[in-house]
Amino acid sequence: MTQITLNLNPIIKLTEEQFYQLCRENSDLKLERNAKGELIVMPPTGGETGKSNVKVIVPLAIWNEQTELGEVFDSSTGFTLPNKADRSPDASWVEKSRWEGLTAEQREKFIPLCPDFVIEILSPSDSLKKTQEKMQEYIDNGCRLGWLIRRKNREVYIYRLGKEVEVLQSPQTLSGENVLPGFTLNLQRVW
Repeated sequence: MTQITLNLNPIIKLTEEQFYQLCRENSDLKLERNAKGELIVMPPTGGETGKSNVKVIVPLAIWNEQTELGEVFDSSTGFTLPNKADRSPDASWVEKSRWEGLTAEQREKFIPLCPDFVIEILSPSDSLKKTQEKMQEYIDNGCRLGWLIRRKNREVYIYRLGKEVEVLQSPQTLSGENVLPGFTLNLQRVW
């Protein structure tokens, strides 16, 4: 099963509230929306991808519980980026003061900001090119650090604000650098 992109713009341009309601009414679907307003229907992940998602989010959550520097979110969390795209990274983190700066209503709906840190794990149904574009979109919207993990190839693309993409072959670990101080992800558990 592959992603499907629907362009409804000639018929209707969904507002943020309408898109939010569409997602709530169709909770069995994983929907994203790009900056052009096109809907992206994403299939559920397979077992290996789901297992890998857990192996990256659990260590991130444990690190965050110990440091209390922010909030960790799973792949079901929607973010409305500054460019108006609505995205759901596989794992993400928002610095504490940015999270606390949101109103209670903003916290209940799609979060109206770009995460400080994102992880995307390429699944068999994902296009590398489209996922790289999505990662660049996060950086262009203020994300400070992002990891695109190609599990089958044992390859990681590291995205940093203001820097060129770095590609690592079969790294043992990844560092959260100055964005997630003290966080290290053991990739041996992900491969």
